[in-house]
Amino acid sequence: MTVAAQVRTPEKIGGLGARVLFDRIEKRYGPVIAVDEVSLDIAPGEFVTLLGPSGSGKTTSLMMLAGFEIPTAGEIYVDDDPIAAVPPYRRNIGMVFQNYALFPHMTVGENIAFPLQMRKIGRSEIARQTRDVLELVGLPGYEGRYPKQLSGGQQQRIAVARALVFNPRVLLMDEPLGALDKQLREHLQLEIKALHDKLGVTIIYVTHDQEEALVMSDRIAVMNNGRIEQCGGPTDLYDEPETRFVATFIGESNFIDGVLARADGAIGYVEAPGLGSLRAPLKPGIAAGSPVALTVRPEKIIAHDNGASSHLNTVDGTVADVVFVGEMRRYVVALPGGQRLVLKAQNRSGVQSFNRGDAIRVGWSVDDCRLV
Repeated sequence: MTVAAQVRTPEKIGGLGARVLFDRIEKRYGPVIAVDEVSLDIAPGEFVTLLGPSGSGKTTSLMMLAGFEIPTAGEIYVDDDPIAAVPPYRRNIGMVFQNYALFPHMTVGENIAFPLQMRKIGRSEIARQTRDVLELVGLPGYEGRYPKQLSGGQQQRIAVARALVFNPRVLLMDEPLGALDKQLREHLQLEIKALHDKLGVTIIYVTHDQEEALVMSDRIAVMNNGRIEQCGGPTDLYDEPETRFVATFIGESNFIDGVLARADGAIGYVEAPGLGSLRAPLKPGIAAGSPVALTVRPEKIIAHDNGASSHLNTVDGTVADVVFVGEMRRYVVALPGGQRLVLKAQNRSGVQSFNRGDAIRVGWSVDDCRLV
């Protein structure tokens, strides 16, 4: 069993979950490549999110693991067993969908009991496991209600309960919170994460919501055009994006385009039109003369009025726009040479505020920016 582009296995390993391995998986629909040689090694008990925009291949990858799609090439392993040719009902994998997929004519108890009945479990054991899993998701005593009598959040908890009741070692979740309002979605994010920590099941989660991925995941695989652009922990992806796409899709980023003029040890000097020389940590493999983009997060930029600084990049500009967003102000700064920066400043006493048209000098630490 060979794996291309093997990814880092995190320190958090254990629990009852299974190891899942995508080994150069490909899915084609005629001339269209939906998933392009994806390899990903998921440790037992890990919470991994497939994150990306519509059409990136994340849901197709999940459906191949569930058995609802067949790979065109490659293999999928669960605990070293190849499963690409195994029918869905024999994979013992739990699945939670965005639209809940509860049977409307069945009670909550009957919905949860369904996968146990398919496994020929005895009636008394079904009743016991149903009670236990309802207690687990915080809805004890709901056996007799129908889905239409439940709120959206309660329906999603029942969907999770049904997926967990037969003790799967792998749980798949396809945008399960996408239909809920923001406050409830944020609450259920923490509940699902707490369930994962308690049960130790391997969870593979699909979403296009980067904040959701950052909150819940041990690791995130950022997908684009059918490939994994980068896979790592939330902090790694946020602080160390390897591509412009990852820097854009995970959080908000500024980009200053220029050319790598020279290197001085671990620091690269970027010449940007109208801005002079800016410094950034230098990545291996970027040669002098290469076009690059210096990227820096808006919250890392500060208004700076103390002249030059040995540890800061500083540029002068003009405030082009100001947006009040409650706890902070968002400034758009027009720079010489036609480029723009966005900075976020906390809305509190002691922090200087600016108006549209004001001259402003902004700066950021050399250590807080990256080259992509």
